[in-house]
Amino acid sequence: MGRPDEAGHFSSGGALARRGWAARGRAAVAAGAVCLMAGGAAGAASPDWPQKPVSVVVAFSAGGTTDILAREIGASLTQRWKQSVVVENKPGASGNIGTQAVVNAAPDGYTLLINSIGPIAVNPSLYRKLPFDPQKDLKPVVLVADVPNVLVVHPSSKVKTLPELVKLMKDKPNSFNCASTGVGTAAHLSCATFAQQAGVQVTHIPYKGADALNDLLGGRVQFMFATIPSVMGHIRSGALVPIAVSTQRRSPSLPNVPTVAESGYPEFALGSWFGYFAPKGTPDEVIARINADVNEVLARPEIKQKLQNEGAEAMGGTPQQFAEYVRTETDKWGKVVQQLGVALD
Repeated sequence: MGRPDEAGHFSSGGALARRGWAARGRAAVAAGAVCLMAGGAAGAASPDWPQKPVSVVVAFSAGGTTDILAREIGASLTQRWKQSVVVENKPGASGNIGTQAVVNAAPDGYTLLINSIGPIAVNPSLYRKLPFDPQKDLKPVVLVADVPNVLVVHPSSKVKTLPELVKLMKDKPNSFNCASTGVGTAAHLSCATFAQQAGVQVTHIPYKGADALNDLLGGRVQFMFATIPSVMGHIRSGALVPIAVSTQRRSPSLPNVPTVAESGYPEFALGSWFGYFAPKGTPDEVIARINADVNEVLARPEIKQKLQNEGAEAMGGTPQQFAEYVRTETDKWGKVVQQLGVALD
């Protein structure tokens, strides 16, 4: 892949940008009173919302990080709104099917999307004929969590460190498969970037969501860059071995696991993020109400601790901050897709 570009996509510069947003996000949550007053005031203009259950679409299979976050936060929103928050899994086409469903939904606040980096920031460049534009057809509501990926292997490999894995790959070229949750996902792009930087040959095996993890647990694929929440339970049980974290700094959830950068590849720094979106045309006062309430949930110490235990960092902030972040991430990942040459028709 060569050296990173001036935006620092795989360098400490990119990591610093992510940490800058993380600091702003934590400040927004910690200083939630300001956001809540603004959002609450706007929300007060629509006192009748919600008057029925709210559907939250997850564009991936049950059991993945998006699904975990949707259900964890949704339970708290159900209590706050006095209405059921119903999570609907609509996987397929690297998140495009579920995303399209929300793009086409009525813009009344009763159909929301919790989505990840792939469908929002990667797919516009990955798919040349994408039938929607996330930046035009969706309204960012709030950034929920920042989530590192972790490189995990099956214990039968006997691998304990990244250098050991790379040595095996070089000793046995073309014999290692890397699972991902779909083409163009952070898991796929992390795998491809790692292979380029390490100079190894790896076969990418894309799956539909959690099926990737099932084959890794069964030993049918050798390794995977997975979001920490999706594999934390398997790490604790010993079913999977974590050997490197994808972000520039270690994860508080796995403090003893070194980063890929520490393990010999200083330019490597990739991760995932997740947030709420609504269909274009959703009233601003409804967006403000949802934003304020999600910020309140994310500011709760017990929620922050739950997310950290699962490997996620609670974020938060305003819709405007999130919209700007989406624009920046879309530009960044567009260049990554171009560099890797993985665009699809």
